[in-house]
Amino acid sequence: MYDLMIIGGGPAGLAASVYAARKQLKTLLVSGDIGGQINTTWGIENYLGYQFIEGPELINKFQAQVGQFPIDQKIGDKVRQLKKTSGGFEAITEASDKYQSKTAIIATGKIPRKLNVPGETELTGRGVTYCAICDGPIFAGQKVAVVGGGNSALEAVLDMVKIAEHVNLVSLTPLTGDRVLSNQLKDAKNLTVFLEHETREIKGQGLVDGIRIRDAKSGEEKELEVGGVFIEIGLVPNSDAVKELVQLNQWGEVTVTPRNETSVPGLYAAGDVTDVPEKQILVAAGEGAKAALQAHRYLQRLVK
Repeated sequence: MYDLMIIGGGPAGLAASVYAARKQLKTLLVSGDIGGQINTTWGIENYLGYQFIEGPELINKFQAQVGQFPIDQKIGDKVRQLKKTSGGFEAITEASDKYQSKTAIIATGKIPRKLNVPGETELTGRGVTYCAICDGPIFAGQKVAVVGGGNSALEAVLDMVKIAEHVNLVSLTPLTGDRVLSNQLKDAKNLTVFLEHETREIKGQGLVDGIRIRDAKSGEEKELEVGGVFIEIGLVPNSDAVKELVQLNQWGEVTVTPRNETSVPGLYAAGDVTDVPEKQILVAAGEGAKAALQAHRYLQRLVK
């Protein structure tokens, strides 16, 4: 029986681990991987202490710090379901292992929706990115493509037209984002919009150098020369393991209070899997720290 079980190995889960260890809680960290979305982030320029750092390098530093503490880690096995028990919580993994704890933190993050086209997987982190806010400045002065037609795609375009040589917006549908955003794009001189165009392939040897698109009406295909591709077609919360346990919002995010409390006492949530706005590494790490401190306070009340 652990004092605290942290589910998820991204910035929120790792920060929670450090704070839990400093409070001398008997802690288990269980996750399918270490790093989450950061593993697909090419470069980071907005994390305090680093003017620039690659995503995997930052995660290695996080992991090394966690490794200094006596925390049990079960990495490589995702939690399939979290249940409420009389003594707290029980996690059942995909390998059918079971772990019990008095309190728990859900920090399972989100995963980007994929295009599932040739070149996407191979070039992720090598020009293919799922976060314009995170990686946009790396492509300053280059030709880029933004794929998507919703608010996240339009916001990415608005950011990139200020710093890129040229931006190509490729949307399979007419634009679905807010009109106030699309109206702001009308004066952009370095923007070409391809509506009702399907992204067929991301091209490049080692690094992205182009994208192949197809007109959904005429069937005509063309290649665009770009050094970066921002895939902005949405994110999916990794909340399946708790969907029958806690309150979720309409997008499947875990709803939390400012103290990271879920609808179940003793169960906390932090990072991108929650309804906290701004999905950023720094925000997730801070939320993870808060969640661990709240779990510690909850355990203190149990003792009393």
